[in-house]
Amino acid sequence: MSMQSDYKKYLEGQNEIKGRPTGRFWVNQEKRYVKPFRIYGNLYYVGDSWVCVHLIDTGAGLLMLDAGNSGAQAMLVQSIWEMGFNPADVKWIILSHGHVDHFGAAGFFQRMFGTKIYLGAPDARMFRQTPYLSMIQESGNCMDTLADIDVEIEDGDFYRFGNVEVKFRLVPGHTKGCIACFFEVTDGVEKKRAGYYGGFGFNTLQKDFLLQLGDTDFDMRKVYLDSLKKVRDEQVDIFIGNHVSNVDLLNKRKYMLDHPAENPFVDKKAWKSYLDCKRDELTVWMREQDKE
Repeated sequence: MSMQSDYKKYLEGQNEIKGRPTGRFWVNQEKRYVKPFRIYGNLYYVGDSWVCVHLIDTGAGLLMLDAGNSGAQAMLVQSIWEMGFNPADVKWIILSHGHVDHFGAAGFFQRMFGTKIYLGAPDARMFRQTPYLSMIQESGNCMDTLADIDVEIEDGDFYRFGNVEVKFRLVPGHTKGCIACFFEVTDGVEKKRAGYYGGFGFNTLQKDFLLQLGDTDFDMRKVYLDSLKKVRDEQVDIFIGNHVSNVDLLNKRKYMLDHPAENPFVDKKAWKSYLDCKRDELTVWMREQDKE
């Protein structure tokens, strides 16, 4: 093999990735940059225009919800710096679920700063037993690896991070180990309860995908509906999602900039409304799937 042939093979690999249906997610990710901002009190946004990443200042270090897309590590680190924090102070990362577009920088933070990684126990088992279900192979970088999971979250767990206590519920559907979590944030005067639901996509409920898992009766679809019902009545003042479309984040941020005296992220109805919307969408989607 010559250097020329090696380079040709390298370019062919790039073009193969770009040509995939998901190729757009892995190239020129900097185009999705969003200037980081404070959502409310000690809760901040440091994600991009597709994948959400949130920071909570716990008073004893930073807690990060999700770790962005694979290949977007540098952009995430820059956003944390721009928000006025040191990435080395990220002591804990809670992963919403075990998919590559949400754990991208987890391994980096773990190796670089000793950050502890938390993940729903069923998805931690997935990492060990069926790592291909994490879709890490979609990243296009054969050197990407799955992070070691320090704490496996079980349904009903409570964990304290500095002065922030987080309540966890397992909400299987998008993955078996998808989590929802609830915690208080404060501006120093008032407290608001934030709610985070870890995965709304229907892509993992497709027939071909479920058949590969051995779910021949497509039971995971009903499990998803049950999960929405399970946490629907939680009291949530601030709904945060793991993709910007979940909470219309970019439009809310624009509104916040245009109306500095108002905060559209504080909305007691948003959590229930969106979960009900996903319930109705999935019900219709399931009926359509049954016709095929």
